[in-house]
Amino acid sequence: MFPKLTPITKNIIILNVIIYVIANFIYPNLYPLFQAYFPLSPNFHSWQIITHMFMHAPLGQGYGIMHILFNMMTLWSFGPVLEQIMGEKKYVILYFVSGLAGFVLFNLWNYYEIHQLMTSLTNEGVNVAEIFQKANLHYSGDMNIAAKTPLAIAQSQQLYGELVSPMLGASAAIMGVVAGFATLFPDSKLYMMFIPIGIKAKYMVIGFVVISFFLQITGRTLGIAHFAHIGGAIAGFLIARHFAKNRYRIN
Repeated sequence: MFPKLTPITKNIIILNVIIYVIANFIYPNLYPLFQAYFPLSPNFHSWQIITHMFMHAPLGQGYGIMHILFNMMTLWSFGPVLEQIMGEKKYVILYFVSGLAGFVLFNLWNYYEIHQLMTSLTNEGVNVAEIFQKANLHYSGDMNIAAKTPLAIAQSQQLYGELVSPMLGASAAIMGVVAGFATLFPDSKLYMMFIPIGIKAKYMVIGFVVISFFLQITGRTLGIAHFAHIGGAIAGFLIARHFAKNRYRIN
């Protein structure tokens, strides 16, 4: 079922598992430090752009251990083949650029939503700066927000939620790996659990992107950063396509 692990893929999996164990059993405070917050949130730090790719849902919360298990199994399934074909350096570039692309696209969408909320709240007479202040995870003062209308109250709570809700996981980077695989091996048949019929890699990735886009814009996210997955897939496709075009170029 799984190919032989290659060096880079193996090291990425090991690092993810080590960090998961540390965050869940040794130092839980690693989560607010390493998971990524919206760049304008008081909880954001520049290193989170990278470190969030090595954080996964805590045990007993959200998708729990299934988050890291599914991600690492997917990486193990597709990563070694791509690493062998592209070489270690290009593979590392694809992996991390895909993760970064997911972070950027997801937060561009977040910026659009947050900007809409801030504009509406300002028109309602709400002090938006106060919400940002109270969204700091280290804030220990009065949490009440001066909002008078039901709309302002709801939007204040929504803005607060956006500022304290992190994104975490290797999903965008791994989606880049899957999209890269589908770009280089578009007609390879992939089999999903409980579906006995093989689906060509190119169709599976396209279908995943379309479904993810629909779920994100309709608000049916279920706690999943769908635009991060899409950003990762786009980056993985573009990098793998560039690699394929230049693979046999002779200087």
